[in-house]
Amino acid sequence: MADAVATQTIQDGAKTAIFRFTNVSDGSGEAAVKKIDVSALSADPMTNASCTGVTIQKIYYSTIGMGVKIFFDADTDVLVWQLNADWSDTLDFSDFTGIPNNSGSGKTGDIMFTTVGASNTDVYNILIQVSKSYG
Repeated sequence: MADAVATQTIQDGAKTAIFRFTNVSDGSGEAAVKKIDVSALSADPMTNASCTGVTIQKIYYSTIGMGVKIFFDADTDVLVWQLNADWSDTLDFSDFTGIPNNSGSGKTGDIMFTTVGASNTDVYNILIQVSKSYG
């Protein structure tokens, strides 16, 4: 069996995208699972350029029993933030430029999740707002 996971795209606009992620674990957890695939996001409506990356503006989350590591995907994934187990919070990085993707070689622009300490019936609910970049 596998964790029961869901991804919901709430908004995929010209500059901003908002996603909601849920997981009810069976104890197997997730390891480097792609959650935001920038190549699947809508193109720039003015230039038709494809989305090539995102900058994290806000994270709203609640975790019960397990933590979640958020990574920028690359040959060597770069840790963006670790969401603690049994916690809820709002992380707002919009007062500055947000958290840009600073991964190096093999950078895809995608965002990935890895769960930490997942046990049967553990849960996470995560909402992420990103700003999109093109070309």
